[in-house]
Amino acid sequence: MATIKSRSTAAASSGQREHHGLHHHQHSQSETPSKPLSILRPIKLVQELLFNHAHIWKLASLLFLFEVLLNIVIIKKIAYTEIDWKAYMQEVSGYLNGETNYMKLRGDTGPLVYPAGFVYVYSALYYLTDLGKDILTGQWMFMGLYLVTLGVVFSIYSKDKSVPPYVLIFVCLSRRLHSIYVLRLFNDPVAMFFMYAATLAFLHKRWTLSSILFSLAVSIKMNILLFFPAFGFLIWQTQGIVGTIFQLIIMVLIQVLLSLPFTLTYPESYLRKAFEFSRIFEYKWTVNWRFLDEKTFLSNELSKLLLAGHFIVLFSFVFLRWSRYGSSYGIVAVVLRGLTATKTVLSIHAQYMKPNHVLTALFTSNFIGIVFARSLHYQFYAWYSMTLPYLLWQTRLPVMVRVLLLAVIEWSWNVFPATPASSQALLGSHLVILAGLWVGRSSLRAKRD
Repeated sequence: MATIKSRSTAAASSGQREHHGLHHHQHSQSETPSKPLSILRPIKLVQELLFNHAHIWKLASLLFLFEVLLNIVIIKKIAYTEIDWKAYMQEVSGYLNGETNYMKLRGDTGPLVYPAGFVYVYSALYYLTDLGKDILTGQWMFMGLYLVTLGVVFSIYSKDKSVPPYVLIFVCLSRRLHSIYVLRLFNDPVAMFFMYAATLAFLHKRWTLSSILFSLAVSIKMNILLFFPAFGFLIWQTQGIVGTIFQLIIMVLIQVLLSLPFTLTYPESYLRKAFEFSRIFEYKWTVNWRFLDEKTFLSNELSKLLLAGHFIVLFSFVFLRWSRYGSSYGIVAVVLRGLTATKTVLSIHAQYMKPNHVLTALFTSNFIGIVFARSLHYQFYAWYSMTLPYLLWQTRLPVMVRVLLLAVIEWSWNVFPATPASSQALLGSHLVILAGLWVGRSSLRAKRD
């Protein structure tokens, strides 16, 4: 009995000592002074936000909120400028009143020269803005379009982990682009939204959805065809001849269906005006060739020279750059793979295709068309403004030179009316970027898997 009692006492004493030891340890921990925060900590956090791709969506979210506030201020504080909105409304009102002859669909600025998708989009806007009279409502809608487009573009940039997050800042800095969206209500942003959505779908390997969106973009404005050489090339690389034919059928079928109200009645009229490749632009609106005299600008010689330059440079990129990506060693290998590879082999190749190959090809194809464009009007800046930062970060140009080029291009687009100096600066900047894209970010050998 005494032994049991002794053991119980010892156990209790041991428990008290353990409890006291634990309490003393906790007390000691609570008394340990906390480590002071480094004064460099905020700087390190900003560096992480700007340079660590893992945080790209944090920066994108901040920029998005900034853009919401900025666009509200622009709409409320800066006066709307009428350029094409009234003409758009006049053109679609003719269709809504039963006219399907494209030759007779006109506005104050001339005849309707956009495909059928434009008619349907702006017909909807016609009703949503009280027959085109409630311009403020239209501005809020285009603010929404800008923000949705920005979200899609941020998603595109996020797919390439080699692009640092701070590059997104340059996507948001264009004064001219904000004006095109919320102060002018041009159709170019509508077409570009569908094009960016098609690009994002392609990055997610949603081939058919991408083709549908691409065709819808073309139905708004045919400048989207500048992307087509690369788009078709990428479809061939990922799907081969059978898949390419299938996607082309889808794209053509969408154009046919959208155009039926016009082609069933006046097919020649529609084809001549909706896809008017022979259109002559006015000298007074050109942004890129103002350093030439009007006679030279309007000459057939300049038109042929630009067309030849466009094809030569484009095919050079196809044959000597895009076709040498990854395990492909030239255009012959690309063509043969598309003709002979099984669906499984093509699928494996598509899985290993990097986002930067897709984006560089698409954005460069469009950029080449812009460099050699017969004329660029102010709203055409929307065609490539959001892609410029990405393209510059695919070159070996020093970062400060990239930023300088962005600044010069933005300045050129904001000079109104354009001057010989602004046009020369724009063309020079374009050529520097084009040369940088030709050289590339790294050697072709390093890019191969």
